Amino acid sequence: MRFRVSDGVASLDAGAWDRLAGSGDPFMSHAYLSAMEQSGSAATDTGWQPLAAVVEDGDTLLAAAPVYAKSHSWGEYVFDHGWADAFHRAGGSYYPKLQVAVPFTPVPGSRLPASTPEARDLLVRGLDDMLQTTGLSSLHVTFCSEAEWTALGQAGFLQRLGLQYHLSNPGYRDFQDFLDTLRSSKRKMIRKEREAVASSGLVVETLTGAELGETVLDDFWPFYLATVEKRWGNAYLTRDLFRRLGRTMADRVVLMRARDGRRTVAVALNLVGQDALYGRIWGSLEEYRFLHFELCYYRAIEWAIAHGLPRVEAGAQGVHKVQRGYAPVLTYSAHRIAHPGLRDAIARFLARERRAIQVERAELEAALPYATRPEPAA
Repeated sequence: MRFRVSDGVASLDAGAWDRLAGSGDPFMSHAYLSAMEQSGSAATDTGWQPLAAVVEDGDTLLAAAPVYAKSHSWGEYVFDHGWADAFHRAGGSYYPKLQVAVPFTPVPGSRLPASTPEARDLLVRGLDDMLQTTGLSSLHVTFCSEAEWTALGQAGFLQRLGLQYHLSNPGYRDFQDFLDTLRSSKRKMIRKEREAVASSGLVVETLTGAELGETVLDDFWPFYLATVEKRWGNAYLTRDLFRRLGRTMADRVVLMRARDGRRTVAVALNLVGQDALYGRIWGSLEEYRFLHFELCYYRAIEWAIAHGLPRVEAGAQGVHKVQRGYAPVLTYSAHRIAHPGLRDAIARFLARERRAIQVERAELEAALPYATRPEPAA
């Protein structure tokens, strides 16, 4: 076995990468990561230099990780700006750093897929060697699996927790079956919100695969920009990314669209995996009451139930998700900090933060609206 670094996932064989990463997670697919790189979204010019790390035995790919040398901390959703600022004020240089991640995608999953434990161990050692030989400040593995988080902790990485909101589908027959598990007040709230959208005159439809046609994802661009502008954010993603998703991943895209006559007024973009529907990006050109909840949450729940998916992942932020049945779940990241002083300070901070996250999760669990709490799907 040997460890090496390539010029990004796009430079690797697609079949070999996908056999290793598996078909369940659309975001770790060669198509998605390549689209990020080749569209110019995650590229050297935007501060994301692609450096995929692999372990091989001859021509056989045994382990891999999407790695980026980064000159900033934007687009990661595991925030370390405070760490960078503290190191800078102490005279250090935090950037560039190494990041193992799916760019701009706060979706949990495997970040170090490997065919054997030995291959994963060599991959982690190789990443450690990268950090030491390059002299960079740190190595971050974000939104990894719990098993990877545990293994990295045992290897000396600092461990961090976060929170997201996921809805469990234990086998609901339909949306009404889901509603019947909620307290009466929450059932009434959701019915009222859905009735307001239904009576608005808007036509809401769900498109996937061939139904998307050649231009629907290209036309999504202004809706993405509308969301960026409302949040005073940066447009991380390029228009070409959406075009590429339409060409190479249309069968993994589930688009909820609202039209006023022939004019599209709002869109919610989801990707589907083997066991989950992943809500990604929402955009609206006009304000309609409760339309965000309808497209992003209720239509996603309906689609997941209809297709037998055990989970809907709505991502981070927004206590309003809890009131609509989305439960708080832990997310995991691991961090190797080269400077001993900075490492010790961050370790103390993370110990406090982990305790606070667990307390917050318990409080949010207590606020869930279920009269009869569904068991998580197997």
